[in-house]
Amino acid sequence: MVHDIYVIEKENQIFGSLTDMFSSESDYVIHSAIPEDIDAVLRNIPSIIIINESSIYMNILDLCRTIRSNEDNSITPVVVVTQDFSRDHKMMLLAEDVQYIIDGFDMDAIKVISKNFINLLYKNRRISPLTGLPGNVQIQAEMKKRLLNKEFYAIFYFDLDNFKAYNDVYGFANGDEIIKFTARTITENIHKLESGDNFVGHIGGDDFVAVLSPTDYAVLCRRIIDDFDTNILQYYNQEDVERGYVEVANRKGIIEQFPLTTISIAVVEVDPNNYTNTLEIGEVGAQVKHRAKTILGSTYIINKRKVNSVII
Repeated sequence: MVHDIYVIEKENQIFGSLTDMFSSESDYVIHSAIPEDIDAVLRNIPSIIIINESSIYMNILDLCRTIRSNEDNSITPVVVVTQDFSRDHKMMLLAEDVQYIIDGFDMDAIKVISKNFINLLYKNRRISPLTGLPGNVQIQAEMKKRLLNKEFYAIFYFDLDNFKAYNDVYGFANGDEIIKFTARTITENIHKLESGDNFVGHIGGDDFVAVLSPTDYAVLCRRIIDDFDTNILQYYNQEDVERGYVEVANRKGIIEQFPLTTISIAVVEVDPNNYTNTLEIGEVGAQVKHRAKTILGSTYIINKRKVNSVII
């Protein structure tokens, strides 16, 4: 996952140094902005905002209030680099929910503090200690960021079929292993893409989401399905693999047969001109996923950029 660090200043004093210091770390991207561009910065929902106070030529408190008044950036870490390290000034900044204040241009400190805050925020936003993937807060933020920036992208919704039957036969501990296996299968295939600007999240249970820049979505779906169907068999005993199903007693004690677990993938191609908010995308995604889950076996369906239109 790429972490966006925004430096707000006019002379590029900090931006240039940080760009050099992070040059070998592809997970971090340094952006430069001036105070007048703050609305555009906030639309991108940065991982952290660094403000060079001596270089903005405006009231630092007003700028901090603008950041904090933005709903999507209410918890975005803000670091102020200042040459006024008086107690009164520090207290005024802290009162505006500034996370850290640095006295002067200690670039090593700025780098370490930035990474620490990003790592802390990333961990706190997780909902799945099982997979270590970010949850709903970051999923929604990632979708909204791209929509506000008028980007063309796609949302992948992943869901397992007949997973409850697996848990009933093999137990929840083994079910957790399949959840982790599914997370690895998705992330490993997505990380192989040439574009690094991609995101994988875990909604919870056996539901996953990916947000991807334009690529050949069909090829990616087939790769994930091939890997999943090949390797899922290791989580079953030989008898169930050979017959192709598991047997589960229902509430009336009647034995029912359920196919082995498969994966359904619903893809919504997002044209920002056709969607106004993430709820609309979610509604289309639910329709596409419902259609995919009616098809036996692992499958994928791609919706082609039309609101409320499902195309196979």
